[in-house]
Amino acid sequence: MNKYLKTTSTVCLMLFVMVANANRESKKLHKLLDLVSQTQSELSPQRSYFQGDKSKADQLDDVSAAHYIRENEKLQPLLDQLNKIKQNKLDFQDRVSLQMQKSFLQETIADNQFKEYEMPITAEGSFHVNLASMHRYASFKNSDDYKNYISRMQQVERVMQQHMNNMQTGLNRGFTQPKAIIQHYPEFIQTYIQDNPEDSSFYQPFLEQPKHINANEFAEFQEQAKKVITGSINPSYKKFKTFMQHTYIPGARKNIGAYDLPNGKAYYQQQIKEYTTLDLTAEEIHQIGLDEVKRIRAEMEQIITNLGFKGSFADFLNFLRTDDQFYAESADELLKVARDISKRMDGKLPELFTRLPRQPYAVNPVPAGIAPNYTTGRYVPAPLDSTRPGQYWVNTYGLDKRPLYNLEALTFHEAVPGHHLQSALTKELTDLPQFRQNAYISAFGEGWGLYCEKLAKEVGFYQDPYSDFGRLTYEMWRAMRLVVDTGMHAMGMSREEAIKLMEDNTALSKHNVRTEIDRYIAWPAQALSYKLGEIKIWELRRKAENSLGEKFDIRTFHDTLLSSGSVPLKVLEEIIDQYIENHTES
Repeated sequence: MNKYLKTTSTVCLMLFVMVANANRESKKLHKLLDLVSQTQSELSPQRSYFQGDKSKADQLDDVSAAHYIRENEKLQPLLDQLNKIKQNKLDFQDRVSLQMQKSFLQETIADNQFKEYEMPITAEGSFHVNLASMHRYASFKNSDDYKNYISRMQQVERVMQQHMNNMQTGLNRGFTQPKAIIQHYPEFIQTYIQDNPEDSSFYQPFLEQPKHINANEFAEFQEQAKKVITGSINPSYKKFKTFMQHTYIPGARKNIGAYDLPNGKAYYQQQIKEYTTLDLTAEEIHQIGLDEVKRIRAEMEQIITNLGFKGSFADFLNFLRTDDQFYAESADELLKVARDISKRMDGKLPELFTRLPRQPYAVNPVPAGIAPNYTTGRYVPAPLDSTRPGQYWVNTYGLDKRPLYNLEALTFHEAVPGHHLQSALTKELTDLPQFRQNAYISAFGEGWGLYCEKLAKEVGFYQDPYSDFGRLTYEMWRAMRLVVDTGMHAMGMSREEAIKLMEDNTALSKHNVRTEIDRYIAWPAQALSYKLGEIKIWELRRKAENSLGEKFDIRTFHDTLLSSGSVPLKVLEEIIDQYIENHTES
């Protein structure tokens, strides 16, 4: 064999060995990822059901303390095995999958070690709301679906008691929600206790007989449901109300900060990492917030000057909060305006993307039972095979607290091109592992939503200066979160100080300010993800624009941002770096 052929043969053999090794490592990874998914499905029938597995559709999750101990015992060995995978032998998407699954397992294990399950309530919702809403995530196509739902209804009493047991344990060691933000809970729970079972949220699937169910059989389902509501569910909710009224609220902690919880400093830092995916301290985030507040305030002041308004910044905010021209006269009017904005943005999407999702979305009101303490709006996703679309919820409770000048920004964040588009496209990424199709990383998802608020300006929205001011006040709202979240949870800021800061710097209604502040108190660090995620996305866009110049295409850039689903911000940077490299060469 001549020297050339011998060298070529050697190189080919080496390449073959490298590919074979890479394939082996990839197969090992995917086998482990499947095992993790299988284990998590076994641990959570509800998770399994939401992801399309109907084999345990008749079961609710075990939420006892013993369950979370068992969960860690099963997940830790899987994490250990993932840590042994050789990343340098994986392709890009496999490396992303490995990093993400390791992060998710680390977060779950850490949350369980901090015993986060002992505090299963927030200011705006809890397990009693989730249980009463489970029909919204269920399928009712045949008799088995109704039987399974009734079976789950029969388990509500057990789940409620397990949660109360966990809360009592948390109460005993000072791991509770602050007393100041849960005073409304007795009344909140009462809205789900209906003497007439047909008025119960749990009875919703039985109000109308489907064509595909026999009348006699459906009547039997209705009777079973009424018996469960009257004999089991209502007593459970009454017991929870009594527990909150006479035990939990009186014994809840007075301080509001996460640092005041047992091992609170470590807990808050872990929550920062979990929600932002960044290695930042509370102090660093606080300063970023202050810098953003200063910048946004200058832009807001400029709009006030351009409008020729005579008065102070506070006077202008008061004008926005009190003038009738900025508020809908009915819930229908508010919904109509939201739907109009949504539809007009639908028509602009082809200017911003080449790929659009198959799944539609609807614009609906926030359910009445949770509306009084709920945020202004939210996106509620649906599985691709669901009989309902994704939903953009608009809060129609307290119309004098829902200004129209904020509605454009809210719609672009929650519906399109924000959460609906991102969520629905992710579910279509069938070449990715299933856990990534269902993943939601707050820094990515909420950062994308906030990015979309400003992005809409580039396709002709915010022509009304008051609406543009509304956009800025929403951006200020998210910047203020960096200040007040870290301030309250790490720096001793009081609830009253946080409320005043938010009222002085945003045009949110006073009701919304209090609702939001209580949300941040109840959910440490989650609110940090919005602004930090948005800052990173704009940073990556400027990087791509500067690197590619005339080759930069906003549509393919956005396609690429969403091409790998919800990912940590460091992974997103790798994706965009690869995008820049590929388009530089083309």
